[in-house]
Amino acid sequence: IARSRKHITTYYDTSEIGHFPQRRKPLSFRPPLTTRTDVMNINDIYLHLGEIKQAVYAPMNYVLPSRLQKYEDLYGTSTKGGRLNQLDREKALQALMTTNLLKRLESSVEAFRITLNHMEQRIAQTLDNIEKYEKEGNSTQAWEFDEEDAEAVIDNDDFENSDAYTEGKVQIDFADMDILSWKKELETDYTLIQLLREEMEKVTPENDAKLQHLKSHILDKIHNPINVGNRKALIFTAFADTANYLYQHLAQELVSHNVHTGKVTGSDTAKTTLGKGFDFQKILTFFSPGSKEKALIFPDEQGEIDLLIATDCISEGQNLQDCDYLINYDIHWNPVRIIQRFGRIDRIGSSNASIQLVNYWPDISLDEYINLKERVENRMHIVDLTGTGDDNVLSAQANDVSYRKEQLRRLQEEVIELEDLKTGVNITDLGLNDFRMDLLNDLKNNGDLSCLPSGLHCVIPAKPDKGLKPGVIFTLRNRNSGININQHNRLHPYYLIYIGDDGEVIIDHTQVKTLLDLVRSHCKGFTQPIESVCQYFNQATKDGRDMSQYSQLLEQAILTMIEIKTEKEVDALFADTTLPAKTEGFEGLHDFELITFIVVWPQNAQ
Repeated sequence: IARSRKHITTYYDTSEIGHFPQRRKPLSFRPPLTTRTDVMNINDIYLHLGEIKQAVYAPMNYVLPSRLQKYEDLYGTSTKGGRLNQLDREKALQALMTTNLLKRLESSVEAFRITLNHMEQRIAQTLDNIEKYEKEGNSTQAWEFDEEDAEAVIDNDDFENSDAYTEGKVQIDFADMDILSWKKELETDYTLIQLLREEMEKVTPENDAKLQHLKSHILDKIHNPINVGNRKALIFTAFADTANYLYQHLAQELVSHNVHTGKVTGSDTAKTTLGKGFDFQKILTFFSPGSKEKALIFPDEQGEIDLLIATDCISEGQNLQDCDYLINYDIHWNPVRIIQRFGRIDRIGSSNASIQLVNYWPDISLDEYINLKERVENRMHIVDLTGTGDDNVLSAQANDVSYRKEQLRRLQEEVIELEDLKTGVNITDLGLNDFRMDLLNDLKNNGDLSCLPSGLHCVIPAKPDKGLKPGVIFTLRNRNSGININQHNRLHPYYLIYIGDDGEVIIDHTQVKTLLDLVRSHCKGFTQPIESVCQYFNQATKDGRDMSQYSQLLEQAILTMIEIKTEKEVDALFADTTLPAKTEGFEGLHDFELITFIVVWPQNAQ
């Protein structure tokens, strides 16, 4: 089961299993694109990218209206079953291609240059085919786009998670197209891409400011380690082309400093300056020999890898805590991926006292960077499938913008916990596994709970500084098991809700994991009542005879869940009687049965 740092430190005795290293404040660098002054700056490049229409990837847009039905019959029956038709697929593909160019520019000049080259060649080939058609009049197989072509230019994450491509080749006859319009826009795109490619050709490794900054930073780390004797560093990039570029221009120079480099990308053959015979797993073992138990696996082989260059093929599931330094050469657009990357070295039991995160950002302000991303995401709304009841093919990316702003800002100053993100739920959260294990252990030790009466309660002291404010945590059961309010409750037919003494909901019934975590951390381990707070509670309620305050809070909690505003008397719930209140989807408030409640007593109240 995947467990986060925050989860482990909250629920486990780390004195027995080891400690996490201290996280240093992240370092952020924004080197310019190049040290040359005669190269287009990054903002101008963005403007030119916005003008490229990616016409080569959208031939269906130029099919004559009278011939469209032919291709609708061949390549997609509109949106039945949630699938995109070919026109929509091509629009999505255009958006993906533009976004991909932007991401690759952020990654490295080399990755950007490679994609521009490929696009330039693709357009040139298409224009050659059009010229042949115009001369010879041969209209067979005007255009095709296959998976091999797509993977050469699209980031695999975007490609695999989109519906922009379906298996098989798309073929369109030139005779069915408005060739003049398509040719004109192809030529415009070709001119823009050629201009950008020529600008990028000016940037050599020697005047690539980002590459040179990385090189000097790694050398500084090697000669001034943050943990005594530890020279290891892990470089992450989103693209294999960037990883290859870094390996090509770092590896041999670092050998002269007695530092060996390895590279793993998931697509290319793994490489290392230690020699041949190294595969993916062996390189990781030589990079983190302690955590990977190199002495047991390769007892007769000497040497270590101190610098590892990798793509996100190792961003999850790898223990590489021998390393204490992680560099993001490009910032992944999804902050969850950044946290997963850092998790490779942020491991319990690390021998390092501290660990460092380093982030390379584009040479623009954070506000410009975020606004740029938002503009790109807005362009990706061109495929709108709301009429079908399905989400936009790119909605996962489009919906990220609102929370990404906050998280990208925070990444400047701190390492974010996975639980703090508004998305990115881990497997423990989804499965509620820890709570099930607690229950099984309790049943084993104390027997079946089914014989216990409803209405059990306990009193615990408030700890506002830890999120435990004065109020009541109610456990309710919906008697009508067929009704699940807004389908939001994962514990249905049971409901948990935490309401403050002031009547304001502190944690609502949809935040099951948050509330269970809170209760677990403050109640687990207690086998006897806390007499001091129980005495105050008994005095205030006359030994439970006057529950009017808690009846009102219970009423408020239930009305919050079922969204009615009429005040109703619910004292009878404590006596297990019913009430006739009406609301949509329920016969009345008697649909709810009070199972247990926890009173959070204000410590200074007597």
